[in-house]
Amino acid sequence: MIMITGGAYSGRREFAKQRFGLTDGDILDGGSCDLSAVKNAKCVCNYELAVKRLLINGTDPLGFTGALNCGIVIMNEIGCGIIPLEKSEREWRETAGRAGCMIAARSDTVYRVCCGIAAVIKGEKQ
Repeated sequence: MIMITGGAYSGRREFAKQRFGLTDGDILDGGSCDLSAVKNAKCVCNYELAVKRLLINGTDPLGFTGALNCGIVIMNEIGCGIIPLEKSEREWRETAGRAGCMIAARSDTVYRVCCGIAAVIKGEKQ
């Protein structure tokens, strides 16, 4: 598994497309796709939004994450910044962060993208 993380609009999706030869059709959007398709997707972006949808649906996001067999997972860094007032938003951020830690631990390579530039933070430089 490969993980790509970074801030919103930092170029994560474009990096994945260029680096791994993906097309838009290869990339599922965790905010809107069929969640059952995520488990074996070639690439899923906005995985933090899939976590939010799982929480809303009453499905255990960490159990779901543990069963992932994706090639590439793209997640927005949502833990930096102002802490939300709403409890459900704080719980989502906490759960998404834990899911990200699980994905990073299982990934062979983890990239962090900032301003369209990727840095390897885990694994071999490619």
